[in-house]
Amino acid sequence: MSQALSDGLPIPIANPAPRRSRQARIAWGDHVVTVGGDAPVRVQSMTNTDTVDAVGTAIQVKELAQAGSELVRITVNTPEAAEAVPYIREQLDRMGVNVPLVGDFHYNGHRLLTDYPACAEALSKYRINPGNVGKGEKKDRQFAQMIEVALRYDKVVRIGVNWGSLDQELLASLMDDNARRPQPWSPQEVMYQALVDSALQSARQAEDLGMRPEQIILSCKVSGVQDLISVYRGLAQRCDYPLHLGLTEAGMGTKGTVASAAALSILLQEGIGDTIRVSLTPQPGEARTQEVVVAMEILQALGLRTFVPSVTACPGCGRTTSTVFQELAKQIDDYLRAQMPVWRASYPGVEKLKVAVMGCIVNGPGESKHADIGISLPGTGEAPAAPVFIDGEKAMTLRGEGIATEFQQIVQDYVERRFAGGPRS
Repeated sequence: MSQALSDGLPIPIANPAPRRSRQARIAWGDHVVTVGGDAPVRVQSMTNTDTVDAVGTAIQVKELAQAGSELVRITVNTPEAAEAVPYIREQLDRMGVNVPLVGDFHYNGHRLLTDYPACAEALSKYRINPGNVGKGEKKDRQFAQMIEVALRYDKVVRIGVNWGSLDQELLASLMDDNARRPQPWSPQEVMYQALVDSALQSARQAEDLGMRPEQIILSCKVSGVQDLISVYRGLAQRCDYPLHLGLTEAGMGTKGTVASAAALSILLQEGIGDTIRVSLTPQPGEARTQEVVVAMEILQALGLRTFVPSVTACPGCGRTTSTVFQELAKQIDDYLRAQMPVWRASYPGVEKLKVAVMGCIVNGPGESKHADIGISLPGTGEAPAAPVFIDGEKAMTLRGEGIATEFQQIVQDYVERRFAGGPRS
């Protein structure tokens, strides 16, 4: 026996918690990427080319930017790499790619930023790891050198603490303090505390040197899903700096994709995180841009951002022994992604388009009606006809060998007709 709706409370609608961080402005020329505050969660990536190869690095930066990366980080680890950075920026400017470049510095960043001012100026943001800036008295001096350069050129810095390169002096001090506790924390809890303390102490030090809070972004990256969630919850409670999220060494293929999605989705749903990177190990022959695609898919799946039209497709079952709907779903998905660089400029709002490619009569018509445009292909034993639904109404039925080509043209015509004047209200 069913209960009346009035007998219970309405089921709350799931929405990500609002973010309350400061806002950083990362710029190159007139192009500004805002991070934090009311800005959308930003997508980042990193090249894996030898930075000394300025042309090769610029090409990969362009590919990552075209895939959707709003900030691209490059390794700056040698004098030769530092010398190449201005040429990389120059190549990008010639190609009309205004994506801000982030310099990744470890161990010798203080020297490279000081000795190569053209490098320091060409970068839009510096990534500093306090765990390997130096030891003892050198640490504060070398950290200060990097902050002074950032102040000179008005750059944003990300103070990025890593599990694998944590400040050992700080960790040892916290371990000693913990040993004196009446009820000591676990080694894991001490490690969490060391990560957060390292980031916050370095941020305070940067502010003491004259850096505005709006110039500072923090990260505390680890490689375990539950570890990342715990650390960032703790970090978010203690500061309002913009936070960069990402599993470090997430892994390859489905492992890296699933782990990143699991960790980042939980934090983003809680309102934690202002910019993300999915650190995938590329599979042999896989494009570097795959990490950008996964990051965008995470944000789009959560409803935080919309990048490309979505394609709903059923998984297939015994009713769909034909692979036609699978092939068509992939073909349409590939087609929509390939068209986006052109469509984004010509058809504002097209990224919100919803397409359904279904394989049988069970859910096919229903899903097609819920999409902007959908097709229900015949399943096993069904009549060889594919009804097409546009804006919830059956518009036509396709038959024969050319269904895929015809449907692709129908999608193209729909985009041109609906989005030519911008999205509907």
